[in-house]
Amino acid sequence: MVGDNQGMAELTRRDLIAGAGAVAGTVALTGVTSLEAFAQAEKPVGWAILGLGGYANNQILPNMKYCKKSKPVAVISGSPDKARRIAGEYGISEKAIYSYDNMDSIKNNPEIEVVYVITPPGTHHEFTIRALKAGKHVCCEKPMASNSKECEEMVAEAKKAGKRLQIGYRCHFENYNKEAMRLCATGALGRIRTIRSDHGFTLGGPNWHTSRKLGGFGAISEIGVYAIQALCYLAGADPLEVWGSREKTDSPLFKEVEDVNHFNLLFPTGIQGIGATAYTWNANNYRVMGNRGSLNAEPATGYGGHQFRLNGKAIEVEPNNMWADQMDHLSECVRDPQKTLIAPGEMGLRDIKIIEAVLRSAEEKRVVKFA
Repeated sequence: MVGDNQGMAELTRRDLIAGAGAVAGTVALTGVTSLEAFAQAEKPVGWAILGLGGYANNQILPNMKYCKKSKPVAVISGSPDKARRIAGEYGISEKAIYSYDNMDSIKNNPEIEVVYVITPPGTHHEFTIRALKAGKHVCCEKPMASNSKECEEMVAEAKKAGKRLQIGYRCHFENYNKEAMRLCATGALGRIRTIRSDHGFTLGGPNWHTSRKLGGFGAISEIGVYAIQALCYLAGADPLEVWGSREKTDSPLFKEVEDVNHFNLLFPTGIQGIGATAYTWNANNYRVMGNRGSLNAEPATGYGGHQFRLNGKAIEVEPNNMWADQMDHLSECVRDPQKTLIAPGEMGLRDIKIIEAVLRSAEEKRVVKFA
């Protein structure tokens, strides 16, 4: 019991120190009193969920009940009936239901501090810019936008507004992937030479994924970004060179967007990152090969059921709620101006630039330098 009491005391001291840091930052930025700042620091951050499709309904909203520092306070939707139904399910006031047309009026609702943009990629730029201009922080789902120019504008607007912009890269908050990053970074595999990642799924028919205007570049940005992300976070670096190819078919599904792409990323340490993606086959894996061992993950980045093996032996990791941890991280950064975002807008911009480099390489049949 003595050890438990000491542990609780240490935890309390750590919490107070962390809370004091957040309060100090709030006081410095706003000039409010210490008591007011402490009350604000302890208050859960209010989130508005923009877009009420499958991901919002099946993953984000249900998992907000596990958040410790975030809570849903508003919904923004193009479907009034759906918005009212979902608002009722989560105890959200009818006054906090907004449409895409009137969402700019969220600037008048101080309870909304963060807007989570969960709509097709082609709409991310508009909704993110509007939310930032309304004075709100933003979490934007991946892929960040339709092209790097839009991403640059989103990053610039966040800086102009003095607001946080996070990209919904949930794997940075998932314990198996976090352990894989740690193993790679600490030399558990020796010198890493090659990383391989394949991510794809099979489209059942035409939908927003097959529209360049709504769905972005195609498989490479919608599901292939997981492979690109894995190559980068396991290598612990951005690439120096990019090579890519494409496989076109006669299917009308892929008239506007990419289906199969292969890509190689050369990293500063000499690591070769090899990836592939498609809308016509299923995969969710990565493999890291070093001179003293290997790490295999399949499924690697799914919503659950992760299977990771280090040198053939299963890795046992305590599961966590990646969605709640992702949202709470942004909420912590909202409360504490000194805290660094793990997956900022700049990371989303980098990934879209990598995708553009892959497609430019495929088009021009050459290696593209990546700065």
